Amino acid sequence: MSLARLTAVLIGAFAFAMPAMAHHPGADLDRVMGSKEQFFQPIDSPAPPFKLADADGTIVRLSDFADRIVVLNFVLAGCADVCPLHSALIADVQSKINATPMKDMVQFITVTTDPEVDTADVLKSYGGAHGLDPRNWMFLTRRPGDPEDATRKLSETYNVRFQPQDDGQQLHGVVTHVIDRGSRFAARFHGLRFEPLNLVLYINGLTNAPSRPSKPTEAGWWDSVKGLFR
Repeated sequence: MSLARLTAVLIGAFAFAMPAMAHHPGADLDRVMGSKEQFFQPIDSPAPPFKLADADGTIVRLSDFADRIVVLNFVLAGCADVCPLHSALIADVQSKINATPMKDMVQFITVTTDPEVDTADVLKSYGGAHGLDPRNWMFLTRRPGDPEDATRKLSETYNVRFQPQDDGQQLHGVVTHVIDRGSRFAARFHGLRFEPLNLVLYINGLTNAPSRPSKPTEAGWWDSVKGLFR
């Protein structure tokens, strides 16, 4: 997908937003997404806060990104099942976002639920191995002194449970969380089968909806914008 075509969707979205509020891509965004993406779940509540550490031990808080949209997911680096697929899906979404002006508005965060095994060296090598761009992606772990299960407990506050197994793996679901500016928990995209472009368009809608107006979006807006990607 070319940069020109990705940029075109941004231009198109802004053009739709200008004539009247009913055309605004943020207007009734959850309803539109719900009609187009079966794995989408609107939330619209405060996001559970966190205070974690990166591979260098720097403390990172969710509130540090209050002026950005955060795409959050939980994995363990040694996962032999769905985590690599989830990371590849996130990398695909990130590449589409980063080919547009949205790259400075969106922060991707991955949290390990296996901090004892996922050492600093593992955290530092994970992004490159899975195609994730460190310009606006980071891999976080528990802080020194935190309980070993601190990040698994955090995942549970986001309604995703990671259950350790005897073989060192963890039984878990797959969810991509979208946190709007101001730490508003906007939505979840469940599993691995959602359309990455729908998540990109949803994020684009959030970037254009600072006050989340209540007037409905015209029925043809979504297909018109999505068509620019084909």
